[in-house]
Amino acid sequence: MHLDVEALAAELARHLRPASPDAPPLASVEPAPLRTESPRSDLRLLIDHTLLAPDAGHERLAAHCDEAMEHGFWSVCVASTNVAFVRARLAGSGVRVCSVVGFPHGNGSPAAKAAEAAQAVRDGADELDTVIQIGALKDGDHAKVYDDLRAVVDAAQGRIVKVILETALLDEREKIIGCALSKAAGAGFVKTSTGFAAGGATTEDIALFRSVVGTALGVKASGGIRDAATADAMIAAGASRIGCSESVAIIGAGAAAGTGY
Repeated sequence: MHLDVEALAAELARHLRPASPDAPPLASVEPAPLRTESPRSDLRLLIDHTLLAPDAGHERLAAHCDEAMEHGFWSVCVASTNVAFVRARLAGSGVRVCSVVGFPHGNGSPAAKAAEAAQAVRDGADELDTVIQIGALKDGDHAKVYDDLRAVVDAAQGRIVKVILETALLDEREKIIGCALSKAAGAGFVKTSTGFAAGGATTEDIALFRSVVGTALGVKASGGIRDAATADAMIAAGASRIGCSESVAIIGAGAAAGTGY
């Protein structure tokens, strides 16, 4: 499949953004380098160690952070309400804090999602994973989708924003448009799933995302990744980040503490 995502993103941006000299520029995204080494050589540095269970309290969160520090995962991904606690627990470790926004359905107002993103940044989030306006995307209301994503990107103040498309609920055309809108809005990654829908990441969707965004954006595989073979397959298909709760087991260091998101 051939798609000129640069032209599509630029065209979307022209139609969806007001032609105002005061409008902020689209955030620049550093191209992700092509992987040439073995996909397993630095797997721990590709993992967002995720704990989004609604009943996760401070004891579980602390243990999750301790696992991330012990094994050197890229980040700990939690609900925005837990960012301050996790930031304090990880202090000085080099492990980043990732907060979800509008999770898991993505159907909050742009203002509400921007406010949540801004608060997560104040609490110490290094990265934000925001759920796209799924219903608006399916309705073809691309302006609403774009405005929502742009509000979160602006609130992130230069921090990486990953857009969760929830691929189990979209057809191929919607996935392609979602990727292009994410790029136009200044996101740094596109991501497959919340882990709460009927399906999670597939290698076919990862390959589709990568074919659309090229090396300009990162691609995050999440949802149902619980073993090393699945993680390897996602990376081989084009994923540059893995979101999972079974991270410890995936890197071959024993049984993980959690089950699912």
